[in-house]
Amino acid sequence: MTVFKIILLALAVLLTTGVALGLWFHSRDRAQAARVWAALEAAREADPLRYDPAMVADLPEVAQRYFSRAIVPGTPLHRVVQLEMAGSFIMNGNEMPMTARQILAPPAQGFVWQAEIGAGLMRFGGSDGYHHATGREESWTKFWLHGLIPLARIGGTRDHARAAATRVMMEAIWAPASLLPQFGAQWVQTGPDSADIRFADTPGLAPMRITFDSEGNPLEVVALRWTDANPEKTYRLQPFGGWLLETGRHGGFLIPTRVEMGNMFGTTDYAPFFLATITSAEF
Repeated sequence: MTVFKIILLALAVLLTTGVALGLWFHSRDRAQAARVWAALEAAREADPLRYDPAMVADLPEVAQRYFSRAIVPGTPLHRVVQLEMAGSFIMNGNEMPMTARQILAPPAQGFVWQAEIGAGLMRFGGSDGYHHATGREESWTKFWLHGLIPLARIGGTRDHARAAATRVMMEAIWAPASLLPQFGAQWVQTGPDSADIRFADTPGLAPMRITFDSEGNPLEVVALRWTDANPEKTYRLQPFGGWLLETGRHGGFLIPTRVEMGNMFGTTDYAPFFLATITSAEF
């Protein structure tokens, strides 16, 4: 066997090994997302309480205004929702098509977001997730180019989990029952049309602020999020949020159906990267 053939054989072995390892890690990432998805789905109550406006009689005016729009009286108060969405994801200044599905549980429990982004040779997919169960917390961001080349495989740190926990808190806007005081939401009116909301079972997180219109429709949401999305790549608290551009009713709930979100919301450095339209919401 010539030296050239030996080199070709070695390269073939390395390539085969690399592909096999990639497929193995990718399958593990998918299994993690599927496991957490199933756990969050199992948290859905079979026979929840039904909404009564008396539940919010002691809340500030802006909260009562919101719930008068957000939940139809008699609606079963499901706090787990499955979403489907389409839109755009902006990365490094490039806007790419995106489709995704998501399961969202109460803020102290978690979410899984599974997405396909881009097109052609630059099409990639994967998931973001966060899960807090008794004695265990996990979070991840794992995306692969065509299921073979890892583009991002991060998570498993307290910093990443803290950032993910703020995300699931803010996304409670898609599960209005989670914002009720009966489930630990604490409202403080901060202006004629705004309120800070925090949750009793996530005491370490800064509250989110939601701004509403005169009828109670949510217009924007923002919170200080622990993130390294900055030029220094250093974890610190930064404003994260965006515009809730349209709303629609699903299963007795009024939820945002078109959103624009990004880092440094409310500052001159605001950089939206997530533009989505909700196409389906099942409670």
